[in-house]
Amino acid sequence: MRDGVYLLPDSADRAATLDEVAAQALEVGGSGEVYRLSGCDEAQEAALRALFDRGAEYACIAEEIKELGRSQASLDVAAAARKLQPLVRRFEQVTRIDFFPGEAQRQTLSLLDDLRDAITRRVSADEPTARQADIPRLNRADYQGRTWATRARPWVDRLASAWLIRRFIDSDARIVWLGSPADCRDGWLGFDFDGTAFSHVGSKVTFETLLASFGLDSAPALVRLGELVHCLDVGGLPVAEALGIESLLAGLRASEPDDDTLLARACEVFDWLLKSYEDKTT
Repeated sequence: MRDGVYLLPDSADRAATLDEVAAQALEVGGSGEVYRLSGCDEAQEAALRALFDRGAEYACIAEEIKELGRSQASLDVAAAARKLQPLVRRFEQVTRIDFFPGEAQRQTLSLLDDLRDAITRRVSADEPTARQADIPRLNRADYQGRTWATRARPWVDRLASAWLIRRFIDSDARIVWLGSPADCRDGWLGFDFDGTAFSHVGSKVTFETLLASFGLDSAPALVRLGELVHCLDVGGLPVAEALGIESLLAGLRASEPDDDTLLARACEVFDWLLKSYEDKTT
């Protein structure tokens, strides 16, 4: 470590980070002090905020998102997805240093979500649409030894939801992969397609709907995992490890033509993630 001064806008999370850095310096015999400063007047406060303005960076990213949106229909789906990834990374990098998020961030995020959705629908036209409804609290005892059905060739939300079902809801669950949602039989519990109780509700993806339905949304590690699944499935708030997990799951999906085997291997990934999140939240 070297001598220096770091200037950041004041907030609880950044203060905690700086307090931790100062404490580490003291532990090894150094010195560390955290001081809070405020502007002398509104003009100085505005000048300080202007130092952190990221509008130009968002505008640049937004233009590239629009350009990819105009050309993605003529590209192979995989090529379009590859071109999207660096834009997602750049957006996440800017948000990490955007201490005063505003309309520029919201507009760019909206463009990014719309493009991600367009590319996803080219891969799977049966992706569920969100509906507005209350999520009733269900008793896990009533959902044991059941057959759960979802669309074949699962991606993040379906893989994570199937893992959650077997891990926390119905350990004896039988998972059936459907060629089409219309193939779901009476008595089967469908998930992650339109017309079933366990799908996208409001702002929640299927994994988050299952958490809320079975009272699992009080577990911080599962909620954190839900944020990752949400980010990868429909976009939204960035999650630091999302791109790495997306690449790992994409590799698994490409190398495993059998959906049961794919789920088994993906379950290991979600087990590791859960352990990591539990360690961090405790």
